[in-house]
Amino acid sequence: MTKKRKHLLDGITVLDLTQHVAGPSCTRMMAEMGAEIIKVELAPYGEQIRNMGYQKGGRGIYFLQQNRGKKSLCIDAKTEEGKKILHGLIKKVDVLIENFAPGVISRLGCSWEVVHELNPECIMCSISTFGQTGPLSELPGFDYIGQSYAGITGLIGDPDKAPSIPAAALGDTMTGAHALAAINAALFHRAMGGEAEFIDVTLLDSYFHCHEMYVGYYSASDGKLAPKRPGSHHRLGCPMGIFNGKEGYITIIATPPQWERMCDVMEMPELKTDPRFAAPNDRIRRRRELIPIIEEWLQSHDSDAAAIAKLEAARIPVAPVLSVPEAMEHPHLVERGTVRTVTQRGAGTFKMPGMPLRFAGYPSENELEAPYKGEHNSEVLEKFLDYSPQQIADLVASGVLVDEDIPESVAEPETEPGAKKG
Repeated sequence: MTKKRKHLLDGITVLDLTQHVAGPSCTRMMAEMGAEIIKVELAPYGEQIRNMGYQKGGRGIYFLQQNRGKKSLCIDAKTEEGKKILHGLIKKVDVLIENFAPGVISRLGCSWEVVHELNPECIMCSISTFGQTGPLSELPGFDYIGQSYAGITGLIGDPDKAPSIPAAALGDTMTGAHALAAINAALFHRAMGGEAEFIDVTLLDSYFHCHEMYVGYYSASDGKLAPKRPGSHHRLGCPMGIFNGKEGYITIIATPPQWERMCDVMEMPELKTDPRFAAPNDRIRRRRELIPIIEEWLQSHDSDAAAIAKLEAARIPVAPVLSVPEAMEHPHLVERGTVRTVTQRGAGTFKMPGMPLRFAGYPSENELEAPYKGEHNSEVLEKFLDYSPQQIADLVASGVLVDEDIPESVAEPETEPGAKKG
């Protein structure tokens, strides 16, 4: 009988030279799926987001969320000994992931050519804003930079105001998911007898991939259908947007087949035959007249929940526009583990996003810890490179290896009642 694997990526080892969100979100999901992640942090400070933003117990919540389940190796990669360690690890791993600006990984002595020569079986994935080739490739960038170049930012906000930006790492996290898909495909390709692949994943490519229809519409119409910022309502449908309810905002999407049902729910059957709203394009053209009618109906209820319940009963897609705190407490998100409660050493218990990928045969909530800086220096070097304690001590003395003290009070983590570690 075949031994049960602990998860889908059990047995896969990843050398993780990523920082911030795009790369770490990819390797975080790989850790959730059972892969062993060796997170390489550059000495002396380690990952750039370690101390960014709100901290609890001396630990940055931003870092903890993105780096659970990883082993930290903090080295001075610019030294010959540091490069020797990286080269030694490359020979032992299945995947190398990096998201430095193009050219940096080569200066660290870990270009694709070097990686492939050291380990022909190693898959390499480079994540960047613009890619390894092209006129923009050498420029630095972040999520909103890629979003702006992709034509996405220009579609967000009111048409008569400056574009807006989302207060979420949509592009970074989505790019991490794109990278995960490519890496898993490359692992399958290798398992089927193919060669290891070099993967070039970018924020810009991923963002442009999100365009629903406007690119094709603009091109096929020879520029006649030029997209514009829609504000709170979609330009290609009505009702399709955000409406003012009695207590807050409500999102409603009533496609043409659902329009008549919505008229019945509102007890306004006359709208079905009203020449202003008879056809889908009529409703789009006369949206400024239709939206106030719907909002007046919404506000006639005792609560937004009452109006939403009527629309839901008629199978019309509707949702309250929740705040982050409200979403965190919603019973659906809590039951599915979309928002989960975790305990991390030093930082205690708090809530964070759960694993978005679900598998019938494996748990979606694993007990994972985010590492302290350099916490696994000795473990990684002993396990993968057979370094002796004296060799490791010498590297510490010379500054090639760096770590931080782990407070004695959290050396042996205890899970608080009702909370799951990791």
